Amino acid sequence: MALFTSSKIQTVSPAKRVQGEIQLPGDKSISHRLAVLGAIAEGPTEIHFFSPSADCASTLECLKALGVRVERHSDVVTLQGAGLEGLKQPPTALDAGNSGSTMRMLSGILAGQPFQSTLAGDASLSGRPMQRVIEPLAQMGARIGSKDGGLPPLDIQGGTLHAIRYELPVPSAQVKSAVLFAGLFVEGTTEVVEPSATRDHTEIALEQMGAKIGRHGRTIAVRGRAKLQGRKLYVPGDVSSAAFFIAAALLVENADLVIHHVGLNPTRTALLDLLVPMGARIKVTNAESLHGELLGDLRVESSKMRGGEIPEAAVPSLIDELPMLAVLGTQTEHGISFRGARELRVKESDRIAAVAENLRRTGAEVEEFPDGLRVAGRQKLRGAELDPHGDHRIAMAFAVAGLVAEGETVIRDSACVGISYPDFFKVLASISS
Repeated sequence: MALFTSSKIQTVSPAKRVQGEIQLPGDKSISHRLAVLGAIAEGPTEIHFFSPSADCASTLECLKALGVRVERHSDVVTLQGAGLEGLKQPPTALDAGNSGSTMRMLSGILAGQPFQSTLAGDASLSGRPMQRVIEPLAQMGARIGSKDGGLPPLDIQGGTLHAIRYELPVPSAQVKSAVLFAGLFVEGTTEVVEPSATRDHTEIALEQMGAKIGRHGRTIAVRGRAKLQGRKLYVPGDVSSAAFFIAAALLVENADLVIHHVGLNPTRTALLDLLVPMGARIKVTNAESLHGELLGDLRVESSKMRGGEIPEAAVPSLIDELPMLAVLGTQTEHGISFRGARELRVKESDRIAAVAENLRRTGAEVEEFPDGLRVAGRQKLRGAELDPHGDHRIAMAFAVAGLVAEGETVIRDSACVGISYPDFFKVLASISS
């Protein structure tokens, strides 16, 4: 499939088939949450199949800087919990790297600490607004300084917090998590009201480690001052990473791919709910529940898909998959369109602009909106030199495009996939020929 040229350039050739069986690394979202909670639990937490992503490594490094003992052997991470009161003031700014998850979730923990701390990041993260997380934490009593527009770095003066009932203005699992984490440090019950359901890994992880969680319709509540208990936990395969291999198998002829132990939490399966009615041949087998999370195997075969418009209400649940869906849309009968995704403008890159730019480089017809894209169907793509703008999801989406393009596709700055999946190109090459 791919001829490796250098650490920064990847060449992808057209594929005649995609087949085999793969096991994906642990889910990035879950790994972040288990590490953060393990740091403030009592006793050791042992996390198996911890994500190898650079983002999750940033979380571990920040926790080390807060005085948490962290050991890592391959995909097993062990944290010696410091308890709610045991974190130490870091000697320098905490570096979240490229990880918005690290910054937002740790903000909730740091808001409850009796010391000042600073959360910083790389150039990309420094341009991503954090006002959504600053506002509720300030309402709880934390003092958080930032650059104009709520941009990092964040200077957090923690201390005594009070419980609030916070209504999220837009769906955000990371902001919800930050508020619930901060709620662990207050007397009383903290509530978060969602406009629509978001991924619930935080609620599940909190329950697994002993916190009291209430769910009442769109309201999630956590009782403060709970003593979390460290334990041995297993992380399902990353469904966000699975999306790219699903797309590859759907698009390439003669495909038959099995992806093992994929996380199938109902708040994360919007992609399957969208693709199957469009004609995607995807079957779930061997489903089971482990530590509150559902997982199973996916069998994906070549499919002729209709495409269509993605409902705006579904966009928040598909926000990470939209770049890949835009690429996939070029090969469907009617194309794919979506609106209501303005958040894509302030991800690791401006993903709307990056997808449109690179699709045009492959010769595709695409219409760009302030909050979305419309991609025509039944298009022939041609190989081209593509720029992911340092964004892992753009690089992976256009690697899939390269499998069905005419001629070779060259992806610059391909090492950016390490943000979420360092072995992505190696695994893609192993199943395509």
